[in-house]
Amino acid sequence: MRAAPSVPTLGALCAVGGSLCFSLGDMAIKFLSGAYPLHEIILIRSMIGMAILLAVIMPLAGGYARIRTRQPGKHLLRGAFVVVANMAFFLALSAMPLANATAIFYVSPLMIALFSVLFLGERVGPRRWAAIGAGLLGVVIMVRPGSDTFSAIALLPLLAAASYAGLQIMTRKLGLGESAATMAFYIQVTFISFSVVFGLAVGNGRFDPGGDGTLSFLLREWVWPAPADLPFFALAGLGTSVGGLLISQAYRLCEAALVAPLEYVAMPMAIFWGLT
Repeated sequence: MRAAPSVPTLGALCAVGGSLCFSLGDMAIKFLSGAYPLHEIILIRSMIGMAILLAVIMPLAGGYARIRTRQPGKHLLRGAFVVVANMAFFLALSAMPLANATAIFYVSPLMIALFSVLFLGERVGPRRWAAIGAGLLGVVIMVRPGSDTFSAIALLPLLAAASYAGLQIMTRKLGLGESAATMAFYIQVTFISFSVVFGLAVGNGRFDPGGDGTLSFLLREWVWPAPADLPFFALAGLGTSVGGLLISQAYRLCEAALVAPLEYVAMPMAIFWGLT
């Protein structure tokens, strides 16, 4: 009989699998960003993700009793972090290549390692710092400091990275008493609530400055999805639901500084999607 994988191994597999799922979702959103407002993409993506979560993941993860929580405040804070991270990153995608935005975003493992020491009391050994450093070297090579990548728009993936680090520190804190499915559920609730409120405020397009810029992506008018684009919305929903579940499980099982460097696997995927 084959032995079950160890907890660190399972956490590592979840981190890699979740990062690959997120990369698929990012590719789909990059494709959709030219025709739809960000709040619409997030709403439809999250509704699809919630449907997958309720129909498939929750029953497999122990049933709908998992929805109950005694820590709504922490879920709310975690949700705020993920909304800021997503909005900032996807706004950056509307104005820069996927590979460059992803490369800048992946200063997040360093931030997660630092935050895990400061806020969780975890210890980060030399090998983990070396792994993070190797990933950052890859970021520098991809972004090429001094190139036009470092424009004002590059601050958006940096903001996304900081918010994502805060998200995963909260995941680690919540993971002591909550399941990955519970955390995934409240993330989707936050996304849906935020995008509905934001869409009601700006969805008629009255604040849209026009053009194809970042502000237009944020503020343009809601339009009904074209049938040909529905597979991309579905892919985005699948990526966020499965990816979010796997990443949450990874941070539940393992120390944050162990999981964070494994997320660098998304960088070569971003390069690949940028070339296809």
